Amino acid sequence: MFLPRKQTPSLDLSTLDHGEFSLSTENPKNFSLIVFYRGLHCPLCIKYLTELGRLLPDFQKRGVNVIAISSDEQERARQITDRIKTTDLRIGYGLDLKKAREWGLYISASKGKTSIGIEEPELFSEPAVYILRPDGTLYYGNVQTMPFARPIFSELLGAIDFALANDYPARGEYQGEV
Repeated sequence: MFLPRKQTPSLDLSTLDHGEFSLSTENPKNFSLIVFYRGLHCPLCIKYLTELGRLLPDFQKRGVNVIAISSDEQERARQITDRIKTTDLRIGYGLDLKKAREWGLYISASKGKTSIGIEEPELFSEPAVYILRPDGTLYYGNVQTMPFARPIFSELLGAIDFALANDYPARGEYQGEV
């Protein structure tokens, strides 16, 4: 587990239409938003990424770089962009599950076909949303064991506005005696 105000793990992978992604070379004005999603098989991910794509300009106006990442291979990741109907959103693919664990993600085993008739991969990571400062330190984190009840992107936009207007610090960093 990594902590707020501390450096996050490295993250390097391919994207569909935006070249190679490397967290170490990201240079956002204010934040990086990293959205880990389950994959093509997940109907909630399709809905979630569609909303993220719709709000992408709002994040960009606030100086937030955005990427959505899964362990899906390139072909399955490409099918996601067809379903969410955008190529503006950076879609990273091929997340190594060891790297997913390093980022604190939960790993699930396949239960077969989902409600939309797509086979789950043998193993895949569950969702998480992270907001990082430009220096790669953790500002906000939400890691889930299930695909349900994810952070709402419009609310994250409001939280970013508040944080920027008030120079609000990352919270949850205390490691002393309780």
